[in-house]
Amino acid sequence: MRILISAGEASGEMYGAQLIAALRRVAGKLLPGSASVSPTEGESGTPNRNARHTTQPTELEVFGVGGDRMRAAGFDAVVDARELAVVGITEILGHLPRIYRLFARLMSEADKRRPDVAVVIDSPAFNWRVAREMHKRGIPVVYYVCPQFWAWRQRRVRLLRNYVDKALVIFPFEQQFYRDRGLDATFVGHPLADVPLPRIARASYAAEYGLDPAKTWITLMPGSRVKEVRMNLPTILEAAAELGRDYEFLLPVAATLGRDWLESLIGDRLPIHLVKQSLPALAHSRAGIIASGTATVEAAIVAAPFVMVYRVSPITYVLGRPWVKVPYLAMVNLIAGREVVPELIQGEFSAPRVVLKLKEILADGPARTRMVEGLEQVRQSLRAPDQSSASPAERAAETIFGLWQEHKG
Repeated sequence: MRILISAGEASGEMYGAQLIAALRRVAGKLLPGSASVSPTEGESGTPNRNARHTTQPTELEVFGVGGDRMRAAGFDAVVDARELAVVGITEILGHLPRIYRLFARLMSEADKRRPDVAVVIDSPAFNWRVAREMHKRGIPVVYYVCPQFWAWRQRRVRLLRNYVDKALVIFPFEQQFYRDRGLDATFVGHPLADVPLPRIARASYAAEYGLDPAKTWITLMPGSRVKEVRMNLPTILEAAAELGRDYEFLLPVAATLGRDWLESLIGDRLPIHLVKQSLPALAHSRAGIIASGTATVEAAIVAAPFVMVYRVSPITYVLGRPWVKVPYLAMVNLIAGREVVPELIQGEFSAPRVVLKLKEILADGPARTRMVEGLEQVRQSLRAPDQSSASPAERAAETIFGLWQEHKG
């Protein structure tokens, strides 16, 4: 069995790694001779350094667009996800020639290998085209982690309805939204909802990254795409400088970004500790300054209070703002239906405002208590409604195999 997977962002790549591990487990039950677990990848999508490398089974082959986490799960990356990490209307236009070349490379490989199923993960600007081309070739298409069309440009749901056989959504309200618009959608739970909380002790984590355990830690997450980071990181660093050296600042390096590039942006203005994974950093931090996106859900998973920030180019903001149909931009606020965390967008996103909002939740008190309780409620709502022990990735994998079996015969 061959499966094409296309995951073009850091969060999608993490979900892709989880999905591949789950596909191998399900394949172990359905395909004779298949491995039941991924040789190098854990359920959380992080490399398992203790696992032995084994030969991948020929019965299940996964290829397409992905990165290091997916490679560690036995994935053949025809296109590296980092090459697609752009954001915004004007930013995408500037990268169109390269994107089309990558798309052509993926389609050429798909025509050679003839996948049995195609799975696209988030990244709608690229992936709806992948879905369209797979549909034209008679290959069933699953959209895992659907685009947030409920937030803006709702009429674009037709792009999915025309080319997608099954939508697997990760937010509880999305199932009804897509079903009402004619798409076969199922809420499988958020991939992060069942991820085990970090086990590393604070002292051990401090020793690993040279952190002072006596200081208050703050996690900085400026985004996972180059343009996002360029727009968000300077003001975040200004806020960190204003807070001063009484704090330790941790910046998890997204899989789609280069460590050297981040170091060049940070410079020597303030000691910023670059770390490998976001969940341990958030779990051990008192608070965070986090760009809008999946990182806000990660913070909710570990109930880490934070201030949400975001900035795009002025042209992107002017063109995109009229299309936005939701009252909040932070995913945790949308899920809760109220403001759990403060949102500082565009002109409101300044270092003094970030510091002001952050200080409100650094100290113990009603504001911090309310936010932690709200984040915990969000985490609970991200779990699938059924009581089975299957993880969201396993539910998705079972659905993918079911669709393949339907089309096979």
